[in-house]
Amino acid sequence: MVSGKRIFSDFKVFSRGYLRNKFGLFFGLVFPVILILIFGAIFAGGSTGKVNVYAQNLDTGPFPNGQNISAAFLDQLNASSTITVITVNPSENFSKYLADHSASDGIVIPANFTVNYITGHQLNLTVYGNPTSSTSGIVSGTVGGYANYFNLNYFQTKYNDTTPAIIDITPANVNTQQTKYIDFLIPGLIGFSILTSPMFSLVNISSEYKKSKLFKQLSLTPLTKMEWLASKMIWYIVLTIAGFLLMVGVGIFAFGAHVAITPWLIPFLILGPMLFAALGMLVGTVTKNPETAGVIGNIVTFPMMFLAGTFFPISSMPQYLQTFAHVLPLFYVTEGLNNAMVYGNISGTIIDIAVLGIITLVIFVLAVKLFKWRED
Repeated sequence: MVSGKRIFSDFKVFSRGYLRNKFGLFFGLVFPVILILIFGAIFAGGSTGKVNVYAQNLDTGPFPNGQNISAAFLDQLNASSTITVITVNPSENFSKYLADHSASDGIVIPANFTVNYITGHQLNLTVYGNPTSSTSGIVSGTVGGYANYFNLNYFQTKYNDTTPAIIDITPANVNTQQTKYIDFLIPGLIGFSILTSPMFSLVNISSEYKKSKLFKQLSLTPLTKMEWLASKMIWYIVLTIAGFLLMVGVGIFAFGAHVAITPWLIPFLILGPMLFAALGMLVGTVTKNPETAGVIGNIVTFPMMFLAGTFFPISSMPQYLQTFAHVLPLFYVTEGLNNAMVYGNISGTIIDIAVLGIITLVIFVLAVKLFKWRED
């Protein structure tokens, strides 16, 4: 039988030891805040790869002489080396559609685009984006370039007209409050903290305890393997919540961040530490020595740090890396936090919670099953 009393006793012993470890406290609480302060002061850089851009074409005709200029414009954008156009039904609320799909890059083609272009009347394209995202400049620059191309083409074919068409670009945001890089950085760094603190700590503890025969000594006590792991998970849940409050507080008060604090965040602050504590213990107990455990831990951890959307947007990566990112457990933590805190995409948040819950259950069961007090 699992004993809450034994779990709480082990929790007290472990937490006291952790609080005396200045190195662990630094990387658990202070280091993520330092990253927020550093990255929050730096404007987002560029990116590579084609960017997915949602496009809503409100130009439904009439099309003089069968010339659908709006469709031609979108075809040109889609054929570019920087943008992949994803069409959106004209009946959709475009801003809400972007938020529901956790996206910020979009284009709205206005009604009567073709007629106004042919007759030489000015028209405006609306380009949505996150002003601080590395993809925003790519989208606005590409759309502006093709708008200039269409303007030049109009001059060449309609040079006798006295009122040439001018395609202007109107910038817009999915959420006008979210205009800072820090808004999108905070969820990523919370995910980074959820990964690193329990993962590295449990890898080290598990391998060291095995080497020093502490697990063998613990096997002589009433404490069970599941209780031992549960106490560590509870501690890292507490540490994660404290780090979350600290990072959000620094982001809001130091940089004026606009992030939503919602009950939907609670599952990520619980399941995330549980998952990576179990994964750290699994890595530490299946390896032969602490040195090997550290190497394997880094091999498991570093791809998640850089390919799960912590520091760089997934949409700016090559397609094969985007596919690989969906295999990484941290992806569902960072995506879920972004959905809940930035986009307000509740349906996406629920899906991320469900996937994260399944992964956590599988890793937990494997960790308990493979974890042995004594070596064979």
